[in-house]
Amino acid sequence: MRVQRKHVLAAGVAVVAGAVVAAGTGFGFAGTTPTRQGVCQGPVTFSAEAGPPAATSDRFPAGTRLRVTNLDNRRVATVTVTGPSGSCVLLNTAAMDLVREPGKNVIRRNVVERVGAVPAGGAATPSGGARPGTGAPAGGVVAPSGGGACTGPITFSAEGGAPAATSDRFPVGTRLRVTNLDNSRTVTVTVTGPSGSCVLLNAAAMDAVREPGKNLVRRNTVELLR
Repeated sequence: MRVQRKHVLAAGVAVVAGAVVAAGTGFGFAGTTPTRQGVCQGPVTFSAEAGPPAATSDRFPAGTRLRVTNLDNRRVATVTVTGPSGSCVLLNTAAMDLVREPGKNVIRRNVVERVGAVPAGGAATPSGGARPGTGAPAGGVVAPSGGGACTGPITFSAEGGAPAATSDRFPVGTRLRVTNLDNSRTVTVTVTGPSGSCVLLNAAAMDAVREPGKNLVRRNTVELLR
């Protein structure tokens, strides 16, 4: 009888423990919090634009409100899209200052969420779907359109190394030629990985084409090299 009582007690403890784990998981006490799904993929960077916190985008129309969370420090910036750029979301200086870590110009671990309804006159395309006006998936190569393979201003990350770029449109190994139309300077780069921009130059590539003191190449042509 004594042995049977031990088995009964052990079974009871196991049931209670299982219930505690299940309850703990349901209330966030165990396991990890589910990852939120963002509307943009890849690192978030910024332009040298002044003014109150805002952003530009190649995906969302002007007036769209976006909430950007830096997952490394949990800082949040809510911004309104003010115009087009070459990124899913490109923060201005004030917005970047709200969420960045000291000395960092790129937010690698982030979540970008749309806040409220999409403004009339433009529909947003979820990340990973067809790029606006291309009819091709975000990860595929698209044919140049209107004289360039990308539209909007070009900015850069703080990545070191030889001239290179990252992209949300072109696969690793793609070669692109970027021309600054304001000074006719050109750089040829190879895509080395993903980002939140059609083309995001590294520091060396940006130095090859930018004008002194400018962190943005507004008038540009990006050509896909076969």
